[in-house]
Amino acid sequence: MSQSHSQIASFIWSICNLLRGPYKRNEYRKVILPFTVLRRFDCILALTKDKVLAELPHLFGKSDNIVSESLIRITGVPFYNKSQMDMKKLLDDTDNIAINLQSYINDFSPNVQKIIEYFAFSEQIARLQDANLLYLVIKEFVDDKLDLSPQAVDNMQMGLVFEELIRIGAEQSNEEAGEHFTPREVIKLMVNLLLSPEADLAKSHVVKTIFDPACGTGGMLTAAETYIKELNRDAKPHMYGQDWNKESYAVCCSDMLIKGEDATIHYGCSFEDDGFTADRFDYMLANPPFGVEWKKQQKTIKDEHEKLGYGGRFGAGLPRINDGSLLFLQHMISKMRSPEEGGSRIGIVFNGSPLFTGDAGSGESNIRRWIIENDLLEAIIAMPDQLFYNTGISTYIWIITNKKEVRRQGKIQLIDARQFYHKMRKSLGNKRNIIGDGEDGRFDHISLITRIHSDFIHDQKLEFESNSETKTAIVSKIFDNQDFGYSKITVERPLRLNFQASAERIARLDSASAFARLAESKKKDPSEKLKEIEAGKALQEKIRTALKDMD
Repeated sequence: MSQSHSQIASFIWSICNLLRGPYKRNEYRKVILPFTVLRRFDCILALTKDKVLAELPHLFGKSDNIVSESLIRITGVPFYNKSQMDMKKLLDDTDNIAINLQSYINDFSPNVQKIIEYFAFSEQIARLQDANLLYLVIKEFVDDKLDLSPQAVDNMQMGLVFEELIRIGAEQSNEEAGEHFTPREVIKLMVNLLLSPEADLAKSHVVKTIFDPACGTGGMLTAAETYIKELNRDAKPHMYGQDWNKESYAVCCSDMLIKGEDATIHYGCSFEDDGFTADRFDYMLANPPFGVEWKKQQKTIKDEHEKLGYGGRFGAGLPRINDGSLLFLQHMISKMRSPEEGGSRIGIVFNGSPLFTGDAGSGESNIRRWIIENDLLEAIIAMPDQLFYNTGISTYIWIITNKKEVRRQGKIQLIDARQFYHKMRKSLGNKRNIIGDGEDGRFDHISLITRIHSDFIHDQKLEFESNSETKTAIVSKIFDNQDFGYSKITVERPLRLNFQASAERIARLDSASAFARLAESKKKDPSEKLKEIEAGKALQEKIRTALKDMD
């Protein structure tokens, strides 16, 4: 009986029961993730293991390139393992299990070894061995109840398993799960909005590039590639991504490698270590972390802003230090193809901060102004709340492009999709709502939102299903770009005081505390104190006389 990705992930995570004591809850994923990746590689290579071992004697003394090409031809996937062992055989030698596991890893092709290194797995092997847990953990991962072979778990489902494990691990660590994982239905909606207007995707052997500067486990890249391939089997999408979370990067690389995808994934901070400085892309998608400060990258970003201006990535302005979302957007805009080269389309998920934060003249306001004045903002879609795993706040999808259709030029479409959701039977963290995709009997909100975007009708009123209720509402409005322009004007006027030296106002002086204190003294010597009080009274009288003379 086939299992869902959630069931498989739950079974894998149950292995954490062995780790209690030597490991804290927030450390479980350091063991679970690399072992899951390793077991998946192990299962994929199982069918061709004997053929690889039979070929090795014939490759003795040959160059690394020849060995690699020969073994990849046998395995049918872009990786291999030359070890006599597999994960099950490791259990046969309990005394040397740690040494043998490390040796087994070292016999993988270099691309797999690099992935395992990013998990810092050697450290966990030693730690598990010291706690007498290594044998027990491996035994659980090779148990027949956990079948991670491609025949039991296809590549798409395995990608979901990886994402679910990261989500659970982040939740247990009380971390920002949204930094790693975007709900699948949100990804599907973004891809639809981004790619549905593209007529040339149906062309034979069309080549398209897709980029995600905060790619996490690569879910957005994979979804975009799947959409293009379903539309055109001969299309050739090339995927590019970057992330600086080592675990997410390693999972993304392993997932792409397992699927045999044409993908280039770079490790590092997109702001300080841009892995694609000279590249330009057809499509870009991202869900950058919400409300994460950029203080660590401040010097690099400010230097580029001040020295390069619009010749760099951040010429339009810098947002406040506690939210770098608009930096990601500027980074992506800098990688757009020119309209002469076919232009680009961008889909990015934001919370409300980039939309509403910042007074006129502030960094955020200047960035928004620059985007609108250059006619780059095509649409903003207001999403239901409680869609994401780490936050219940409202989110927005921005569609950015430098190749607007003629009817959209100088215009911005606002789509209200806040009521387009179904309540989940069981919440996942803060995620209690799901956008319907037409599956499992749910209303297809994704297709409806895509159609609303395509219709491009002002004050469009539609009937739709919201959490099993039929509702009617205005879902689309169209505005001119200039409708969003405003300036902050300070109106100054002279200070106006009312002055009169009338008998009534002079009489009020005695009740004024400041006037009364003129005839008071804090001196302790009685004669000096009396002298100061008398002088004060004389001053009060002079003031009264002067005011009376003015009347």
